[in-house]
Amino acid sequence: MTDMTHFQPLHFKWRMEGDVAVVSLDRPDRKNPLTFESYAELRDMFRALPECDDVKAVVFASNGGNFCSGGDVHDIIGPLIDKDMKGLLAFTRLTGDLVKSMVACGKPVIAAVDGVCVGAGAIIAMASDLRLATVNAKTAFLFTRVGLAGCDMGACAILPRIIGQGRAAELLYTGRSMSAEEGEKWGFYNRIIDAKTLESDAIALAQRIAAGPNFGHMMTKTMLAQEWNMGIEQAIEAEAQAQALCMQTADFKRAYDAFVAREKPVFKGD
Repeated sequence: MTDMTHFQPLHFKWRMEGDVAVVSLDRPDRKNPLTFESYAELRDMFRALPECDDVKAVVFASNGGNFCSGGDVHDIIGPLIDKDMKGLLAFTRLTGDLVKSMVACGKPVIAAVDGVCVGAGAIIAMASDLRLATVNAKTAFLFTRVGLAGCDMGACAILPRIIGQGRAAELLYTGRSMSAEEGEKWGFYNRIIDAKTLESDAIALAQRIAAGPNFGHMMTKTMLAQEWNMGIEQAIEAEAQAQALCMQTADFKRAYDAFVAREKPVFKGD
């Protein structure tokens, strides 16, 4: 899939705002839970994005005043009770693959969170690059509250890097809700936005990023993920190589030419 212009998913909403894809779950009557099918289709969509030049950024939006209520109790949690270990592991790997595909998609992802953002919904927000929220956002990693461990879909690896080990441990052990104000104070949310303009503000931010050097953004996202597992010396060398690659792009020359001409550069992503 190299052209997402006419993409028509079956299990979530999708539209293009210029070169920004706007995605949202589409079960607002139940606060937008995930199903087996939406997990798989979202994973496949993010897996396709590295080859899609028409999509330069993604907004994962709320719908009907809520972001996502996690895995559907009837469509997912109920059926899991009857699965054997092989089936259970296939499911947990599927959910983890969604996070891996978001991290590896090469495009900046902005979560626009309103209302309920819990369970796997909180994970989707966590796996995004930037997070905007309304004052009504209630974010909870509530896995222990349903008898599971807090270590779900990369939470124990990613969340402490965003908000710190102690704060992450509190949320993952207790499953309690983190308010929007806490989330902003702790660095989980970049800022709090009025509910009336949440989606439009998120799209505007995504479009601003999309107007930048897209190869450079892809490299930034790649390094942010890969450097988790590097020492300082390795990271500095990896960034030297990444930056040298960026210096070979036409966008780098465009920026220089625009500076000389005292103009604003117009990046084209090559």
